[in-house]
Amino acid sequence: MHDDEVPIDEALAKRLIETQFPRFRGLPVEALTGAGTDNVIFRIGDRAAARFRRRAMDPAKCSALLLAEAEAMSELAENCSVPSPRPLGLGRPGLSYPLPFSVQTWIAGDVATPDGLAASDEFARDIARLIAGFRRADTRGRPFGGKGRGGRLADHDDWMAVCFEKSDGLLDVARLRALWDRFRLLPPAATLVMNHKDLIPGNLLVGDGRLFGVLDGGGFGPADPALDLVAGWHMLDRERRMLLRRHLGCDDAEWQRGAAWAFQQAMGLVWYYRRTAPAMAMLGESTLGRLLEDLSSS
Repeated sequence: MHDDEVPIDEALAKRLIETQFPRFRGLPVEALTGAGTDNVIFRIGDRAAARFRRRAMDPAKCSALLLAEAEAMSELAENCSVPSPRPLGLGRPGLSYPLPFSVQTWIAGDVATPDGLAASDEFARDIARLIAGFRRADTRGRPFGGKGRGGRLADHDDWMAVCFEKSDGLLDVARLRALWDRFRLLPPAATLVMNHKDLIPGNLLVGDGRLFGVLDGGGFGPADPALDLVAGWHMLDRERRMLLRRHLGCDDAEWQRGAAWAFQQAMGLVWYYRRTAPAMAMLGESTLGRLLEDLSSS
């Protein structure tokens, strides 16, 4: 999936987990296929999950990152309308795996898909309640972290230029570049609210047609209120997107920024994961299709 991946498999993960977390000895350790692009995730029985970074990095920086993610996960879980994993501990580098790793509680459910509940009013309302709960959380005066989505759209110009170049022959780049030229000029948010920051289908669990759980809460933090609206273009049809908008009371400026953040994310999925993670590439194509549908209808 990435050029700098760190090898990890079930046998190695099981040895590391059982050595450092004796309470999990004897439980099956199963790799979750396609569960993450930044982490390899292993289910530990029905009680926990371990996350191992896919990509090489400095071990000290990785440890600091995992500690920050654990704090963010705990904060998200306190403000989440559905269950979300809570941290259980950090593992040390060992054997042939050079980085620390994290262990968290296990949340059962089926991973959402771009189309599975796209026409569900209840699912749209569930997502609205989820985002509303995050927005009520106290930012405690913290600023935007300065990395990734959620700050100023124009700060992503260099990345978007790469995406347009890499997408030549895969997408209608001329049309999409013109759309970005409009998005990048949108004024930034006047205030920040707490966001999950990555509400893609792979981070939501569903069951019986409803939202059942939220995963990957380690990025929870202050950002543009429009950022978590990306869920609408990733997982809902146009009518349900309008339902989401009404429930959250989004004005035109916020809704357009939500579309812009969904666009920025989708453009990076198609070309990057085309060969290594086709489902992620297909998500990008689906999201871009919904964005262009909205453009045609406006």
